[in-house]
Amino acid sequence: MTRFDALGGAAVGLALAALFLVETRAPLRGRVRPRAERLATNALVALGAALVVRLALVPVGVVVAGAAERAGVGLLHWWPAPAGLAWPAGLLLLDYTMYVWHRLNHRVPLLWRFHLVHHTDLDVDVSTALRFHAGELLLSCGWRAAQVALIGPPVALVLVFEVVFETATAFHHSNWRLPHALDRALAAVVVTPRMHGIHHSTRQAETNSNWSALMSCWDRLHRTLRLERPGESPVIGLPAYREPLAVRELLALPFRRQRPDWPR
Repeated sequence: MTRFDALGGAAVGLALAALFLVETRAPLRGRVRPRAERLATNALVALGAALVVRLALVPVGVVVAGAAERAGVGLLHWWPAPAGLAWPAGLLLLDYTMYVWHRLNHRVPLLWRFHLVHHTDLDVDVSTALRFHAGELLLSCGWRAAQVALIGPPVALVLVFEVVFETATAFHHSNWRLPHALDRALAAVVVTPRMHGIHHSTRQAETNSNWSALMSCWDRLHRTLRLERPGESPVIGLPAYREPLAVRELLALPFRRQRPDWPR
């Protein structure tokens, strides 16, 4: 597992670096804030989040998956299927439950207090994929334990899913301008930069859409899919937070009195 963990971390790092390069060469949207300023802010916020992922979120998933496997608990243990079917089914179920978690982050006030740190970014690029408050990741540990206990994936699948999930998150947050026809074709299966950019729109109806992380089918299933408006690029961010926030302000944001996110 240690070797896989190292290989997985290297794969995610290479994906981040590659996406950084391609979004530089072919940007999807023009920038609102200086890139260096945002990179510094997002990197500092990401440090706390990365520590939680490495020291809590991933270990929780591994421990619960091991316990479920020993106890024979979870859908994949109750459904005797070959690995060739169980692994894809497990991956889909893990992805779907992350769709539900993302939706809850927008609907439950306590969760939104932390998640809005991610949405206050005035641009969306690959660095935004790392801009999560450590508190949000700590709260997600309980969800990770519950989803793994319910689904019952093997430990190896939990680790594979984490690598796939982090890579998909980096991809759909990237500011990479794919050819429009290719983007539309990919969006029929997976979440693309254009599709997820709409989720970061200042329009409430658009922010409350496109909650999928890997497979776009969950938004289609729940009728929460929105595709780009022809000839119009979404304005990124939240209406209540149009000024750039320093790192200390972002970290304190969940604990302060909240501004109305959208005009009443």
